Amino acid sequence: MIFGNAAWGFRETPLEKQLQITAEMGLEHLELSIAGHRNDYVQIDAGDEILKGAKELFEKYGIKLCCGSASSDFTLEPESACLKELEKVKKVFDIAGKLGIANVRIFAGFSPAEKVTGKRWDTMMRCLTESVSHAAKLGMSAAIETHGGVESTPEGVRHFSSTSSKPELLLNMMAQLPAETKIVFDPANLGAVGLDENGIISLYLKLKSKIAYMHLKDFKDSPSGGGLLLPCACGEGRLDWEKLMKSFAEFPGIGMIEYENTGDVQEGLTRSLAVLSK
Repeated sequence: MIFGNAAWGFRETPLEKQLQITAEMGLEHLELSIAGHRNDYVQIDAGDEILKGAKELFEKYGIKLCCGSASSDFTLEPESACLKELEKVKKVFDIAGKLGIANVRIFAGFSPAEKVTGKRWDTMMRCLTESVSHAAKLGMSAAIETHGGVESTPEGVRHFSSTSSKPELLLNMMAQLPAETKIVFDPANLGAVGLDENGIISLYLKLKSKIAYMHLKDFKDSPSGGGLLLPCACGEGRLDWEKLMKSFAEFPGIGMIEYENTGDVQEGLTRSLAVLSK
């Protein structure tokens, strides 16, 4: 596995600083968030000068621009809201194509799995299918992140199963989607909705050929209890990373380290890398 840095923890960090941190860590890959947050360097209306500037920054720090991230929710109601999300995602793919990005992360959606049935399931699948097809026409892959729904509170976050974090639904989804569909495999998101290391490894082995890249992070139990979680570095939370990394050892792609706390993101990424590198 090759390590890089994921985008989400950098949402309050200017792009050049993201690249500087990544280079200082001795890594060569950084996931670029495109119109996923108000602070992103590249927004949906980015012109050629902005895209040229992004490329030049990556080149300046010797960082490879191969993975991008988009925000999407195809489980919204009404259906028109999903279709609006689809148009946004297509625009992100168009931008990513100009940047030469090979893989773009998207989300299936964040609604509770049990509510995405009937027409809502059909709409989600239609939007995912069109996203994958649009990406393929541009020579890139659309990769669905294994991500549940999230309820935020002042004491922590509560994760619940969505269509892309409940194994049987995720496998069903992948079986119905075009062969070009990829996955961003996130063990911590799966652990947050109840999978143990054995369950995570079992799902990894079933999806291995479809994984574009991984997100590597962790969660710990909030002192408030009640199933609430707090983001933390790998090795500081619930998951047994020694066991997981033994199973991931032969993965040929990139493991993007994702430390979600913005206040000490460089330190958190560095601590995670130290654990994962062992």
